[in-house]
Amino acid sequence: MITSMAFTVYPVSDMARSRAFYEHVLGLPVSDNYRDVWVEYAFGDSTFAITTTDMGHTPGAKGAVVAFEVSDLDAFVHKMKERAVPFVTETFDTPVCRMAVIEDPDGNHITIHKRHQ
Repeated sequence: MITSMAFTVYPVSDMARSRAFYEHVLGLPVSDNYRDVWVEYAFGDSTFAITTTDMGHTPGAKGAVVAFEVSDLDAFVHKMKERAVPFVTETFDTPVCRMAVIEDPDGNHITIHKRHQ
C-alpha cells in the first residue's frame, strides 16, 4: 500500500547553476546534499530534489511537472518577473486554484500554485 510520496526529482545539467536558481531565485531551503550530485529541499510533507546523476532522464525533457504552493501568487509572480525567470504560461484561474508555469535553467517546467480559500 502506498502511504505517501517520498520525493519528486528533476535532472539538471549544471548543479551550481540549478542550485542558484532553486535556492536564490525560488528561495527553497536545502535539507540534504549528497556530494553535490543530489540536493534535496524539504518543506511540509514533501521533498523536491535536483540531480546531475545519470538516471536515464534528460534535463529539460517534457514530462511530469512539479507544482509549488505559494502563499501569495501575485507577489511570487511579480518577484519571478523581476528576476527575469521565463514564463511558459502566465497566471490563470481554474475552479480550484490560480497558477502560472515558469522554467528553470534547463527548461524544466515548474508550476507555481495557489489554492482558492
